[in-house]
Parts: sequence; structure tokens; C-alpha cells
Amino acid sequence: MLEEKGVFVKVVNMFTWKPIDDELIIRSAKETGAIVTVENHNYINGLGSAVAEVLVENYPVPMGRIGSKDRFGQVGSVDFLQKEYEMTADDIIKKAEQVIKRK
Repeated sequence: MLEEKGVFVKVVNMFTWKPIDDELIIRSAKETGAIVTVENHNYINGLGSAVAEVLVENYPVPMGRIGSKDRFGQVGSVDFLQKEYEMTADDIIKKAEQVIKRK
């Protein structure tokens, strides 16, 4: 959806974030100029925090994080949970656009 708007994107599936793949993160930051992490749990001390540490120490770029915002989890359908925790495709696009404006 972002590419349709003329925005180059790269999707990386971080299979594990401990140990974190510093080289992949730095390379991705250089290729795109901005990073948005999306994780289906609390983003505090999660993937977003780990990526932020790599970026700030090696190649700072604008960054945004999407996650559960330090809330207790709930049970529900995937659609409900994605909306509740602002993890829909539209939410990801909105966050990406906000981060890109800071480039």
C-alpha cells in the first residue's frame, strides 16, 4: 500500500531479536532512511527497543514503534485485537508516514 504511494518499503521478519542482527538493521536503515517496528506484544523492552539501541549507536534514522503500548493483553478475534492495539495495515501506514516526515 505504501509502494502505491511511491514510498519504498522493506519488510524484515526478525525471527529472533536476541541476539539481534545488527548488520541487517543497519543495512535496512541505510536502504530506507527510516524504520518502523511492529510487534504483537508490549513494545517496551521488546523488538522496538532492541532496534532503537542498534540505530542510536550505529546509524540513527527516524524510527517508530507499534505494539501493545504497555497494556495487559486481551482475548478476541485477530481483527478486534489489531484494531484495539492499533496494529492494522492502516495503522502501520500511518506510523510509516509519520516517521518518513521526520527524515
